[in-house]
Amino acid sequence: MFINHRQKQWPDWLGIAKFAYNNKVHLSTKMLPFKANYRQNPRMGFEIKKKGKYEEAEKFTTKIKEI
Repeated sequence: MFINHRQKQWPDWLGIAKFAYNNKVHLSTKMLPFKANYRQNPRMGFEIKKKGKYEEAEKFTTKIKEI
């Protein structure tokens, strides 16, 4: 569904298709393929890594998540 009829867009869309496939719970394992391989959920890039050191940054990210 992401490519045209001549299939020239594979390189452009393959990463998105792979991401979507690997971030869906599979029926057979009942978990994400990433978690099955690495025993942890993938980091999506918007979680707070450390708490306590940057209080203002934590307040800002909490406010953004609420919005």
